[in-house]
Amino acid sequence: FLLMGIPGLEALHVWISIPFCFTYIMTLLGNSIVLLTVRLDKNLHEPMYYFISMLAVMDLIFSTAVVPKMLGVFWLDSREIGFEACFTQMFFIHTFTAVESGVLLAMSLDRYVAICNPLRYNAVITSSRTIQIGLLSLARGAGVMAPLMCLLTSLPYCRNRVIPHSYCEHMAVVELACADPSASDLYSLIVATLLVGTDSVFITFSYGMILRSVLRLPSQEARLKALRTCGSHVSIILMFYIGGLLSMYLQMFSFGLAPHVQVLVADFYLTVPPMLNPLIYGIKMKQIQEGIFKLL
Repeated sequence: FLLMGIPGLEALHVWISIPFCFTYIMTLLGNSIVLLTVRLDKNLHEPMYYFISMLAVMDLIFSTAVVPKMLGVFWLDSREIGFEACFTQMFFIHTFTAVESGVLLAMSLDRYVAICNPLRYNAVITSSRTIQIGLLSLARGAGVMAPLMCLLTSLPYCRNRVIPHSYCEHMAVVELACADPSASDLYSLIVATLLVGTDSVFITFSYGMILRSVLRLPSQEARLKALRTCGSHVSIILMFYIGGLLSMYLQMFSFGLAPHVQVLVADFYLTVPPMLNPLIYGIKMKQIQEGIFKLL
């Protein structure tokens, strides 16, 4: 396949690459610092920080799966990507999107137990159970995406080799198939609806119950502390789901927007949140702030 980069803005690729290069460097630095801080500070060896470490690992994988090849297109005009490499990239993007959704759900349940049933927290949320949840989220993501990759790779691609995108975006690649892709389209729609829908419902329920419990706390300081902790989680969740839905709908329906706008939205969805997530942890969570200061 041949990646176009940003259709219609090929002359500006070098300039466009600057913010993507900056976000990638910040993503590597920020998430690595979070992982190192949680690893070295024994005070952070708790389930909530293990979930944050999982998000940091996924952010690193997300960015590394997409940005180096994207920069190769922008800087070196290295547009070619092999058939296997293209679908491997797509598999990583879809799988770790599903894994991140599962981890965000686990974080919401973690906060629900911590705030609504604090006396049972240490019994319900243990370190070993946290790791099991992470592995289960990984297995769920890989398990539902493997059949989709089998459906996509079995299609014949003989119409065109040019992908009007800067990475192997699912819908852009499927449009190159010269056979009916309705089976893969139906499967991807069902999986996305079930995963995102189910996780969103449980996350909304968890934070609804948390908000009700927080508003009943007698101390204003306790209410602010609980809301501050949950605020960072909610901001990550909104950024993840709203960005993903916006990117998906712009790929499905153009709404009269220019192709380069659709591509830029999809590119920023995969590159900006991984950079912002560690900043949100550092700004919002006092414990990680203190751990980073100790590390420095």
